[in-house]
Amino acid sequence: MASAKRKSNSSQGDIVPQARDRIVYSEFGDNPAAFERATPDLPPNQQNLRVQASRKGRGGKTVTVISGFQSNEETLTALLKKLKAQCGAGGTLKDNEIEIQGDHAQKLTQILVGLGYKAKVSGGSGK
Repeated sequence: MASAKRKSNSSQGDIVPQARDRIVYSEFGDNPAAFERATPDLPPNQQNLRVQASRKGRGGKTVTVISGFQSNEETLTALLKKLKAQCGAGGTLKDNEIEIQGDHAQKLTQILVGLGYKAKVSGGSGK
C-alpha cells in the first residue's frame, strides 16, 4: 500500500506541469469577437431617437444628447461628423449616444428628420 502511494505521488508530479498548459473548460473558446455585443444596423426610418439638452455631470455646461441609435460605430461616427458641421460645435460619441456641445435640440431634430430618422425632443426646454 505504501508503494502505491509513492507511485501516485511521483505520477502526479509528472502530470502537474502538463495540466497547467491545458485548458479544461472554455465557454467561448479563443474567439475574442464572442465577447463583443452585436448591434443591429437598422435603416434610419426604423430608429426612434430622443434629442435632449442636458447639464448633469458636465460642470454646468449644456450638451445636446441624441440617444436611441441602433447602428454600428462607423455609421454613428459619420453622422456625428455631419451634425457637428451643421451646428458649428464640437461633439463626441459615448455609449451609442451622440453628444453635441451646446443647446441645439430643435436644430438637431430638424436635421435628423431631414436625414430620415424618427426624432423627438425629449424633456423640457427650460426657457
